Amino acid sequence: MQVLPERRRTMLKMGQQELMGLLIQLAIMLFAGRMLAEVARKLKQPAVVGEIIAGLLLGPTVLGLISPDTFQLIFPEGPSSLVLDGFVQVAVVMLLFIAGLEVDLHVVWQQGRQAVLTSTLGLVVPFALGFALPFLFPDFFGYADDGKRLAFALFMGTSMAITALPVIVRILMDLNIFKSRMSMLVVSSAMINDLIGWLIFSMVLGMIGKGHQNMSLTNTIILTLGFTLIMLTLGRGVINRILPWINKKLAWPGGLLSISLAMCFMAAAFTEYIGIHAIFGAFILGVALGDSQHMSERAKEIIHQFINNIFAPLFFVSIGLKVNFIANFDLWLTLAILFIAFAGKIIGSGFGARLGGFNWKESMAVGFGMNARGAMEIILGLIALEAGLINETVFVSLVIMALVTSMTSGPLMKWSLSRKWKT
Repeated sequence: MQVLPERRRTMLKMGQQELMGLLIQLAIMLFAGRMLAEVARKLKQPAVVGEIIAGLLLGPTVLGLISPDTFQLIFPEGPSSLVLDGFVQVAVVMLLFIAGLEVDLHVVWQQGRQAVLTSTLGLVVPFALGFALPFLFPDFFGYADDGKRLAFALFMGTSMAITALPVIVRILMDLNIFKSRMSMLVVSSAMINDLIGWLIFSMVLGMIGKGHQNMSLTNTIILTLGFTLIMLTLGRGVINRILPWINKKLAWPGGLLSISLAMCFMAAAFTEYIGIHAIFGAFILGVALGDSQHMSERAKEIIHQFINNIFAPLFFVSIGLKVNFIANFDLWLTLAILFIAFAGKIIGSGFGARLGGFNWKESMAVGFGMNARGAMEIILGLIALEAGLINETVFVSLVIMALVTSMTSGPLMKWSLSRKWKT
């Protein structure tokens, strides 16, 4: 067995100060995130709103402005920040995993033509607007002239087209219409949007050269499509066969939780290796696992509680630690992104639902419901920011758009369903 030199072993070990700093950071982030999430819930807003506000208060936007020394003392650069970033990366993978668990392919098949129409127009219209305007006016949308204009425009189109399934489900439950025909259309259309949207985004990352250095874009795309097809067909079948054994032979729910996350990390590692971000592998594995008849709702709830109450707050609080939202706020850019997001999603999804046979009242409600972006948009933006595809100003505008669409989706759906529309 090879023995590391003494100096190398010392370098790989965190010192007492760094370990204490990391533990204090985690404690502060979890506590602040939980407290602000509870405040958001009292105001009938998604918990993510409170968690991001907690990050703004702890980060350079507020604390860094009021007391820069305190901010640097709590969140210094160094080994602890690197380890904290590792926690955040794992949290992102887990969040996409539980988003995949929400996807029920049987619901998609049951909706048939209506889901195809709504999801297609709800994807194409915002994608077209989000792609065309940044491509035609790159300077206004913060494009850095680095030869990645097409990838930048494709990303902006994808960010306008994607939805936030967990937020949508919560809104429909709060409105007590979750089991209605219209709600099932919204959920199934959002599922299709997420599948296609994350696939497009993964290919955009391949275009900018993220991933395996010796793998071409063509091979990356082929492997991505192959992985998706295999996981949603053969993979689903294998998972469906081994889950009964896991539930019977291993301690429940610990065994299921451990094996599920192990499979999630393996799938994430594979897609990261082929040049697609790890989140895509976690998302597809979540879809395959969640679609199994042996994956009970109780098991899903346990996984959700574990991730949403421990890892999710760390991620969303960290958003505010990365960027100064005041210094990077651009009013006109934010308004433009909000306009594209609202107009594209509401018009596209609403018109699709109308073509599918719904009346105008329900069609507009579908459009408002599909407009919620939430956590998925923020994850998308952060990955693009770290990949150098967008700058901090665009990222801030995307985060604001995600929060505004999530906060207004429920009230607008309620307003639409209470109105009298001409049919």
